[in-house]
Amino acid sequence: MTHSIPSIKLLIDGQFVESTTSQWREVVDPATQQVLARVPFASEAELNAAVASAAAAFKTWRKTSIGTRARLFLKYQQLIRENLKELAAILSAEQGKTLADAEGDVFRGLEVVEHAAGIGNLQLGELANNVAGGVDTYTLLQPLGVCAGITPFNFPAMIPLWMFPMAIATGNTFVLKPSEQDPMVTMRLVELALEAGVPPGVLNVVHGGAEVVDRLCDHPDIKALSFVGSSRVGAHVYQRASQAGKRVQCMMGAKNHAVVLPDAHKEQTLNSLAGAAFGAAGQRCMAISVAVLVGAARDWLPELVAKAATLKVGAGSKPGTDLGPLISRAALDRVGSLIEQGVREGARLELDGRNPVVAGYEQGNFVGPTLFSGVTPGMSLYREEIFGPVLCVMQAETLDEAIAIVNANPHGNGTALFTRSGAAARHFQEEIEVGQVGINVPIPVPVPIFSFTGSRASKLGDLGPYGKQVVQFYTQTKTVTQRWFDENEVGGPVNTTITLK
Repeated sequence: MTHSIPSIKLLIDGQFVESTTSQWREVVDPATQQVLARVPFASEAELNAAVASAAAAFKTWRKTSIGTRARLFLKYQQLIRENLKELAAILSAEQGKTLADAEGDVFRGLEVVEHAAGIGNLQLGELANNVAGGVDTYTLLQPLGVCAGITPFNFPAMIPLWMFPMAIATGNTFVLKPSEQDPMVTMRLVELALEAGVPPGVLNVVHGGAEVVDRLCDHPDIKALSFVGSSRVGAHVYQRASQAGKRVQCMMGAKNHAVVLPDAHKEQTLNSLAGAAFGAAGQRCMAISVAVLVGAARDWLPELVAKAATLKVGAGSKPGTDLGPLISRAALDRVGSLIEQGVREGARLELDGRNPVVAGYEQGNFVGPTLFSGVTPGMSLYREEIFGPVLCVMQAETLDEAIAIVNANPHGNGTALFTRSGAAARHFQEEIEVGQVGINVPIPVPVPIFSFTGSRASKLGDLGPYGKQVVQFYTQTKTVTQRWFDENEVGGPVNTTITLK
């Protein structure tokens, strides 16, 4: 019965409101197909009301002191910590990832909230004194106005927390559009943000699909837009929002390679590859989806297959689960068809994870660890981002041959090298054309004092999320050149009280 299913609210001007839209979508538990909630696709009037509320709030929020903003985020990080288990449970139910992964999702967002609390040290201008006779030049980093964010299903806590805290801490107001597939944990985080003291209108939330995305791109009062999601949608958002005169940052698809040298620590490397390829069911833009085994490391393939085969598939909420379900039936069908295509195109299926038996969860969108060898650059398996627990294994004679394989791929989100050789590591980090490099670290997402720096086809826009780059993204540099004449030289009063009328 529909009326017993909770409906997700919009947040407009500090109030959680029931949408009047006629278009709704169900939020489904991917392990059971149980309907958890209904999410509205906001109407044009509702989106306009959210933006208008943010525009009105900006007038006062931009004048708020740094201390006030910093204390708000100190309070917010405390509330997130106190509610971590509850947030992880909501996230696991609607997204499918294991409880441990869900806690990690929240925690990586929490780190950015902590970083936002240090805004006093981040939003500093520069001063040059006496650049000419009596002339000083200095810069101010001023907020832009209303900013917007569009976030994906795979990290429904972390990625919203990459966006709105830094935008708000720098003095902007924000309109968030979370993924319509799993908005429940995002809304709980939004409730906590209001509890921490975010004033009405400073943070607003609208839900929806392609139509709402286009309206955010087009709206004249939105000054900057952040996006994380697929390459197809990201390219569209970048083009459309840029044409509308906005600042845009889009983090998009990936094909991340791990290069394994034979001198690497074998057990550690195999564990790292299994975790990075199959963790979160492969639904990460920083997942390792290609392993390039170099020289004698090619002999490790049977052990890599054996390691992958030990991982347990099940509901994310169940203890001992290593891989939860994929987000949707559509994702399950897509991953299944790419595996079939890989077999047809001649890749060797070393481990087939299709149709695993998960007792008690027969309706779940499950795929187990799947591993192909003999993969070549022309295959669909290699060209497409699978976004499932599928690892492609390639081989190379030398490190330089492996580097050439990685550099020939258009994507540039992340890459990793496993070795004990400092010389090899340094050569790799210098020659590789990928924005984020791990050395014996499979998923090199930087801590928030640095910025996320994916490159090439994985990113549109110059400045990445969080860290120093995002402070630049969310602020306008204003340069002031000022001159004061010495009152003695212009015959005016010196050391006297000047009365201002």
